[in-house]
Amino acid sequence: MSDASGTLARPLKTIERGPSDSEAVERLHTLVAELVAEDGVGSVVVGLPTRLDGSPSPQTVRVKAMVTLLSARLTIPVVTQDERLSSHEAEERLSVREKDWRKRKAKLDAAAAAVILQDYLDAREGSRSLSAQRDEEGD
Repeated sequence: MSDASGTLARPLKTIERGPSDSEAVERLHTLVAELVAEDGVGSVVVGLPTRLDGSPSPQTVRVKAMVTLLSARLTIPVVTQDERLSSHEAEERLSVREKDWRKRKAKLDAAAAAVILQDYLDAREGSRSLSAQRDEEGD
């Protein structure tokens, strides 16, 4: 979840996938619908797993299928964000405050999701800054 300005990401809740993708999409749809109604959430960012070289993996195909299912159920945009090395970065951040690896492991998925969202927010802000710079140069 990001703050109202769309600047800072924070973990909110981890949703376990469960036995089927459609069940996970249903649980996610319910959560997002509540967030849209309560907090005015404007979009959903989904981490897109790929290999380190950026090529698709079997998980890439599975996540894209889930994004398609979720997009069909929501009235807000669902976008993907590269999630390469997000778990590694989250682990490094968590290790600064929490020395017990078992406690870190319990928080890892939520922290990695916050890293993915922060990367998305930073990239979006970077493209806005570049666009504004181009507009100024064009004046």
